[in-house]
Amino acid sequence: MVKADTRICACNSLSAGDIAECIKKNNFMTLEELFENQDCPMADKCKSCRDEGIDNDGINIPLVLAMVKRGEL
Repeated sequence: MVKADTRICACNSLSAGDIAECIKKNNFMTLEELFENQDCPMADKCKSCRDEGIDNDGINIPLVLAMVKRGEL
């Protein structure tokens, strides 16, 4: 289970909780909406948080979006 304080986007210093808050606040439902948003930019610099995760562990932004949709974060 990913904890809210797990760092997800190193280039923007965002944790899973920060990203979850942004998703909920803006009612983002797709990755496209999330990546294109200007309110809380993410995955716009190094991009590893989109795919393999910043520690190559698979903990990434798509996982956080899925967890928010399931009510886990």
